[in-house]
Amino acid sequence: MQIYRTPLADRLAAFPRLGLANLPTPLEPMKRLTAHLGGPRLWVKREDATGLGFGGNKLRKLDFVLHEAVSRGADTIVSGGVVQSNSQRQVAAVAAKLGLACHLAVYHGRLEPPTPEYETSGNAFLNRLFGAQLHDVAWTGDRNAAIRALVADLQAKGHKPCFVPYGVSNALGAVAYATTISEMESQAARLAFVPAAIVHCTGSGGTQAGLVVGAAAAMPDTRIVGIDIDAEPTRVRADVVAFAREASKLLDFEFDDATVEVVPGHAGPAYGVPHEATIEAIRLAGQLEALPLDPVYSGKGLAGLIALIRQGRWRKDEDVVFLHTGGAPALFAYHSALGI
Repeated sequence: MQIYRTPLADRLAAFPRLGLANLPTPLEPMKRLTAHLGGPRLWVKREDATGLGFGGNKLRKLDFVLHEAVSRGADTIVSGGVVQSNSQRQVAAVAAKLGLACHLAVYHGRLEPPTPEYETSGNAFLNRLFGAQLHDVAWTGDRNAAIRALVADLQAKGHKPCFVPYGVSNALGAVAYATTISEMESQAARLAFVPAAIVHCTGSGGTQAGLVVGAAAAMPDTRIVGIDIDAEPTRVRADVVAFAREASKLLDFEFDDATVEVVPGHAGPAYGVPHEATIEAIRLAGQLEALPLDPVYSGKGLAGLIALIRQGRWRKDEDVVFLHTGGAPALFAYHSALGI
């Protein structure tokens, strides 16, 4: 494949988008957490600050993924996730903002409700507030089957639904998430540093795929480190590689599978179940940096970063960015399990 020298931002500009997110998101130093851990120099990319519906990383993907559907006259957005899915909450918020109906396949059985408030608080409450119609379905391990079944049912009833995959993770979603790298490239340059690594939680794969493809094009000296939060690192890495390959073809950039790193061992006892390291990370982020992290995704991502720092992964004079994917509303659904 031919390598083009066109900057990543120019390549991304060719893809139409709706403009749903408040961008660029801030890149901020975490000086107190850095001091507490004894280095490296830590930064946070505030993907929780994208705005709509309490924000989060999925809004970047929805900007691109929904553009074609809206242009073609879709009247309904269909997606799915577990009860406290951050992705579902952002899909529901976007549907409300665009004046579209929203149907969500809510998976039950992937994890046992960890608290009495789990089924009704946090993201579950916001989904209802944003007007989504919720369809309870059993978790089978197939993330998109129930969503596709909802799409088919709505089509049979005469609607024009738009299928949004679990986690908004597909090739176009990965292209969309490469915009994060485009932003960080210029932000870090203005702040006079080159990140040794960008560390984040990884699960459905689209976010990490966008980061690795974007970094290959614009930040080749920066390692993308995904912290597995699904307790399925092999499956996660395979999905990241698949989405990244497809996204690199859409962007016409080269991509090396070897750059995909998914770190196991920090998901706790199971997906959606916080453990001691997660709770420590949530406490530290809150008390030292006033950053609310959720116990399913961003909290486990930071827990993995802290563990890698304590293992000596980076020098004290290196710079590492933690990508905060959002998810604060889920804190309220886990309140009684966190001991805070």
